Amino acid sequence: MTEAVIVATARTPIGRAVKGSLKDLRPDDLAATAVRAALDKVPDLDPAIIDDLYLGCGLPGGEAGFNMGRVVSVLLGYDHLPAATLTRYCASSLQTTRMAAHAIKAGEGDVFISAGVEAVSRYGRGNSDGLPEPVQAQVGGGWQNPVFDAARERSAHRAENGAVGWDDPRESGEVPDIYLAMGQTAENLALARGVTRAEMDAFGVRSQNLAEKAIADGFWAEEITPVTLPDGTVVATDDGPRAGVTLEAVSGLKPVFRPDGRVTAGNCCPLNDGAAAVIVMSDTKAAELGITPLARIVSTGVTAMSPEIMGIGPVEASWQALARAGLGIDDMDLVEINEAFAAQVIPSYQDLGVPLEKLNVHGGAIAVGHPFGMTGARITGTLLHGLQRTGGRYGLETMCVGGGQGMAMVIERL
Repeated sequence: MTEAVIVATARTPIGRAVKGSLKDLRPDDLAATAVRAALDKVPDLDPAIIDDLYLGCGLPGGEAGFNMGRVVSVLLGYDHLPAATLTRYCASSLQTTRMAAHAIKAGEGDVFISAGVEAVSRYGRGNSDGLPEPVQAQVGGGWQNPVFDAARERSAHRAENGAVGWDDPRESGEVPDIYLAMGQTAENLALARGVTRAEMDAFGVRSQNLAEKAIADGFWAEEITPVTLPDGTVVATDDGPRAGVTLEAVSGLKPVFRPDGRVTAGNCCPLNDGAAAVIVMSDTKAAELGITPLARIVSTGVTAMSPEIMGIGPVEASWQALARAGLGIDDMDLVEINEAFAAQVIPSYQDLGVPLEKLNVHGGAIAVGHPFGMTGARITGTLLHGLQRTGGRYGLETMCVGGGQGMAMVIERL
């Protein structure tokens, strides 16, 4: 059977939205930079034989609109290269890699570009539809389906007055709040699963401390492609990681989403800008071209649950992907669970039975950031990079997805 293999990955630095290092860069330009960097790593690949470009973006609109994937292919000078832009929100560029693998296994192509981008700094430039809070509040709403009005009122009341637990609205015949802000879903899950503020803070500190160590070890520098700003400044590092973060400092931060909440700026990811790309090929085409594969895409999975507790999404999606691979969690040498919120990573890794020494060992999104459309492809590169460094064979990438979904992928380092 033809296998889908990864032959190159690349990413830009990750900037903090609005006030960070990449705020002046358009999303299509960011994405083109990442794709170009990935292609540069496979000089024996003739761009003329690339079958398609899939670009993931969490919220494609405005500067990220007009089928941005096709904009990117033309920016790169590849007028011949078709492209599509799609969203599965936080898992958008994991979905693009999945699509590439499926096309290869179906015999409908041999070479694909899977990329992802998000430039939250540029939201509202040309299109205010579909914006997440807190950006939505700045540019105005009115785009939501009125079927969910009652659900939103219920969520607003919980946010303003606090809550002692979370009850599935389906049990009382109510529709769940599909538009619920991600921070509120994290608060719901923390209540539903009894995740304490202390546990969340400790996990946030762990992420920052591991990222700091990884920077000192040169880990992140090895996977980042520097970006040149319009004024000529070169950005080569992520904005997010902070040196010397302590539990004492993080414990003093105030809740962000509820007056009595547990989610703070210290135990969740920030809003970010960035792009990443993965080159996916059939193993037969790679052999024909003399290109050495880095990893095999073993399996993927996607599942769904109530939008109000979307953070637990990695669990069922991972079980699905592992079952399709014929492997267990103990077979995984490294696991990357996207750190949207400590409130969701903690119950997810506990339910999966992932040892902490295998989990996000170089830090995660709490430290380095989470540009929604970029993250899937970014984590693929980070996971593969980690396996190369440690000599591991199998890795699991998984994440929760806004709107109540989970997604996962198993890879094998070659």
